[in-house]
Formats: sequence, C-alpha cells, structure tokens
Amino acid sequence: MLKGKHIILGITGGIAAYKCATLTRLLVKAGAEVQVIMTPNAKQFIQPLTLSTLSGKPVISEFFTANTGQWNSHVDLGLWADALIIAPATASTIGKMANGVADNMLVTTYLSAKAPVFVAPAMDLDMMRHPSTVRNLDLLRRYGNHIIEPAEGELASHLIGKGRMEEPENIVKALERFFSQGQDLLGKRVLITAGPTIEKIDPVRYISNFSSGKMGFALAQECAGRGAQVTLVAGPVALDTPHPAINRIDVTTAIEMHDAVMEALPQSNAVILCAAVADYRVENVAEKKIKREKDAAPVIHLTANPDIARAVGQAKHPDQVTVGFALETDNEQANAQGKLERKNLNFIVMNSLRDKNAGFQVDTNKVTIFTDQGEVIEGQCKSKRDVAHDIVDVLHQYLTKK
Repeated sequence: MLKGKHIILGITGGIAAYKCATLTRLLVKAGAEVQVIMTPNAKQFIQPLTLSTLSGKPVISEFFTANTGQWNSHVDLGLWADALIIAPATASTIGKMANGVADNMLVTTYLSAKAPVFVAPAMDLDMMRHPSTVRNLDLLRRYGNHIIEPAEGELASHLIGKGRMEEPENIVKALERFFSQGQDLLGKRVLITAGPTIEKIDPVRYISNFSSGKMGFALAQECAGRGAQVTLVAGPVALDTPHPAINRIDVTTAIEMHDAVMEALPQSNAVILCAAVADYRVENVAEKKIKREKDAAPVIHLTANPDIARAVGQAKHPDQVTVGFALETDNEQANAQGKLERKNLNFIVMNSLRDKNAGFQVDTNKVTIFTDQGEVIEGQCKSKRDVAHDIVDVLHQYLTKK
C-alpha cells in the first residue's frame, strides 16, 4: 500500500526519537520515499546522519541549508507529501501544531501540508493527561489529524502509564490501513447517535447513565475519515466534534434524540445507534426543587421513552444498514442476539461490563459483533478508535452488498 508514496517523517525532541531509525527503515522497505524533517531538539536524541543514510535523502531541519544558503520550501514539501507522520510528537510540538506556532521547519510544513497527518504522541504520563495536552490533542482531531494513540508501559521517568510512542511496526500498519481503505465511504451518509440522554426529575436533578460518548465519537471520526458525510446526534458529553465532515446535533432527552434521528433517517445510507438512551423518563417533572422530607422519600413515577432502535428498524428501507449496540452485564450473547432480531438490525455490537477496560468512561473497548447472517466476530481489547475501525469495516461490507 505504501509503494511509491511520498512520506514526510517529522521527528521531535523526545527519547522515543530513537525508534525513528526503525520507522524510517520500515517505510523505505515498504516502498515509500521518505523525507525526514527534524526539529532542532530532535538532533539531541538521534543523529541526522543515521536517518539520511536510512532514507537516502538529506535530513531537513532548518529553513536554510547552512553551507549553501539553499531555501527549504515548506510549501513545496507540503505539496509533495502523500502523508505526514510526526513521531514522536512531544507535548511542545502538539501545542504548536494545535495553535499555529510556526517557529520551526516541521510545524511550518505541517501548516502547509495538504496530505493526511498522523500524530504519534510520546511523553510522560502526567504530561499526557494534563488538561492542556488533552485539549491540544482534541483540537488536532477536530482539524482532521489522525492520532495514533500511545501505548501504556514503562516511560523514560520509570513511571508506568500511558505515553509510550506506538511501535514503528504499528505506525506503518496504520498508514497501510489508511491507504488501503482510501475513501471507501465516499458519497455515503451515516447517521450516528452517541452519549447519554438526560431525563429531568425537577429543575436540579435528573436520571442518566455513565456514558461518555467516546465510542460514538470515535465511530463518527472513523466514518468521516473514510469519506462519509456524518450526522452525529449527541447527548450531553464533554467532547469536541472530531472532524469537519461531521454535522453535530446536540440533544438532551431521549425524545429529542428520537426526533432528530427520525428526521435524518430518510437521507441516511446507514445508522449506527451507539447512544445510551434512557429507557424511561419521569412522568411528571416537578416545576420546583423537590424538598427533602423528614420521614418519607418522594415517589417518582416513570413512563417509557420512545424506543429509537425499534423505530428505526420499522421505518428503514431495504437499502439502509442499521447497527445497534448492546451493553450487557449477564447472558451477553443471548441478550444481544435477541435485540438484533427484535430491533430489525443488520448487526449488533455487544460489550460486557464484566470485561476489564470495556464500557463506560474508558478509552478502550472489547466488543463482539453479531450479524443478521449468523456471523459472530470476536474482538480484542483495543482503543475505541481501533474498535471503531473494525466496526466500520463490517458496515462497509454491508453497504457494498446493498
């Protein structure tokens, strides 16, 4: 998939820069033409001579070549590239990319690049989870960059946590996967629900659940990255819209989500129902805050919310593909397969709260897909972005058949 591709490898000043010798070799071995750009600090961790020998091209670091005064055009480099990889991406460089601080050759080239950009962060765990880094990575996702999530393990500080740059072999796989898919959902319209819904009890209290929306947003980003026009109906979540091709509709209640979905359904080729929708709402919402009584607790009467998945299953036409989610705590397979049939879905994605690192409020998930053709696809625990990739692969197969 990489044969003949023009790849810019941007290396910044982190200890993981040593891995870039292997990354350069693997890219060249795969048939890519590699141009290395290093920040000044990167040269403290790995020698340009090593990388120029492996790539077969002089390494670029400054705007001018010192001995000749030759101008290195960031514009020409940006137009030349089929992909730009920044690995390792330090907190400093991520911040500069997110905020347009073009004070070195690499960031200036990034700002000029027309090609897809892949960012492989590497830093200590406290830097990784600092609010500024989280914000800057969210901004890069919104700009359409592909974030190759760092792994967990022992870091340069000897602490254990998330922040290790992904291994070179996996970075190459991510590139190959991107170029093999291309824009395989181009021209398709995908409707996705994400996050929880909120049902008011009174002006200050509500019924909801622990959904963060991360899985649904990862699915939206995956579909948009593969060329689809995405309508994302999102409950109350603290997430930014991850791609410019996503039309986000914010809702609060299950009824609002139902109405938004049914309005967008006729124009959609596929629907992915990932939201954790409240099954019930309060029958009579109090107009004033319910006061605590000394002896008796208030009695709250509930009534059923619209069943969005069932409504979609009943209204869809034969050319539409519908995907459901089932978060289970017991009898997982039976419950998921029952929902698949009852809701007239093409396939359903099941995950269990009994699996470690799966479910709510985490960045990973482990799912099993059950299809209406009787196929069972077992998944491994992965980042939610990687899980989204696997789910959309199945969706693409259905859309191709349709």
